[in-house]
Amino acid sequence: MIRAIGPFALALLLAAPANAQQVEEGPGGPDRVSLTVYNQNIALVEDVRNLNVPAGRSRQEFPGVSASIRPETVGLSGRGLSVVEQNFDYDLLTPGKLMESAVGNEIGIVRTNPGSGAQTTERARVLAANQGVVLQIGDRIEVLRDDGVPTRVIFDRVPQNLRPRPTLSVTLDAEGAGRRETTLSYLTSGLTWKADYVARFDEKAGQLDLTGWVTLTNNSGATFSNAQTRVVAGDVNLIGNQGGYNPRQPVRGGGVRGNGTQSGGEGALADVYVYPLPEAVTVANNQTKQVGLIDAAGVPATKRYLRVINGFFTAEQPIAAEVGVIFTNGSGAAARALPAGVIRVYVKDEAGEPRFIGESQVDHSPAGSEIVVTTGDAFDVTVQPRLVSSERVSKRLVDYFRTRYAMEYTVRNARPEAVTVEVRQRGLGRDTELTEQSIEGEMRDARTVVWRVPVPANGETKLTATITTGG
Repeated sequence: MIRAIGPFALALLLAAPANAQQVEEGPGGPDRVSLTVYNQNIALVEDVRNLNVPAGRSRQEFPGVSASIRPETVGLSGRGLSVVEQNFDYDLLTPGKLMESAVGNEIGIVRTNPGSGAQTTERARVLAANQGVVLQIGDRIEVLRDDGVPTRVIFDRVPQNLRPRPTLSVTLDAEGAGRRETTLSYLTSGLTWKADYVARFDEKAGQLDLTGWVTLTNNSGATFSNAQTRVVAGDVNLIGNQGGYNPRQPVRGGGVRGNGTQSGGEGALADVYVYPLPEAVTVANNQTKQVGLIDAAGVPATKRYLRVINGFFTAEQPIAAEVGVIFTNGSGAAARALPAGVIRVYVKDEAGEPRFIGESQVDHSPAGSEIVVTTGDAFDVTVQPRLVSSERVSKRLVDYFRTRYAMEYTVRNARPEAVTVEVRQRGLGRDTELTEQSIEGEMRDARTVVWRVPVPANGETKLTATITTGG
């Protein structure tokens, strides 16, 4: 067993720089703390403590800060205070570190006779502590090993550079003495969050119930107790990549931007959304915690069947339609921006039991967005495209021509109820013209045309169209 014994002078443990008048040991932790956690493995910590600060220069200790702190981001504010110097001590006190720090110094070795229980104590000089501990005891050299003889190592003091937990020390210059509130703020890695949702979809009623959770994961090396916590949806610009910062490699975020509105407690801030959690939470180190984000009932929702056809061709076999659930987060309790996350959809079976039917990743969605959750493919709703004919109709430039495609799409429905299938034809070029359509389509964008095809129960519908487009 390795242990440190005896009291030691505070001045030895916390030796101040020569220009500091006095060393003050701050409280063991913050009086209150708030967290702002971003999507990019980074968080802003605001640590408020009441300190008794002497006039002039002194050094204050802030134990309990994150072990993953970015020291260059530290800011300290308080009435009449200015910062002269700051140090982050992260070499933690462990038996191994304690022995390494003792190299060149003497320690006490206490051995206990297993038979008689008698103890013998010797002084030894530590010569090395690499892959093992090498000692000089008098004129002999020994290796400290586990040979079955109970042995204790006694250290005279704790080295000045070792800390029981990560500690930030700040040299302050105060205009006057007295107790005052100080706010320590810094960025740290090791704190992440993500959103997860559960949607209980009732197709007959045309609505769903939506529950959302925020999952916080803390690997920062510190515990944050009763922290007022916010999570930020959207990416901010960081220099470097996750876990390291390279000043030559800027990384710019590309999250969905909000519409500037505020609802449901969240707010838009510089094109990202901030979501305050409803209550203060304690996030322990090496802990994952889930906190409720949204609970909305009766949100209008519909099912969508979709098949995207890329290019003009004939399919030998029918292609299954993609199934999705669509709702808008713009009415009722769901009228709020939703952070990106995974939405898992459940429906009730004939016995009324919920059954999982699929999940989908959704992007950051401002209030009023149409959200589509793709749950899988429908084997009983299919689309089979057929290229009836194609011909080049004109050639205006050397590298530009127009082609006329005659297409037929057979849309089948083996379900006992009628459905509407959205057929999207992609691969269009310049100056597209739609003619001879059996169902009127619309251009979704410059390269995509969309038809909404009604199909009767246990039936089929043939969609025909002529598409003339530039190459």
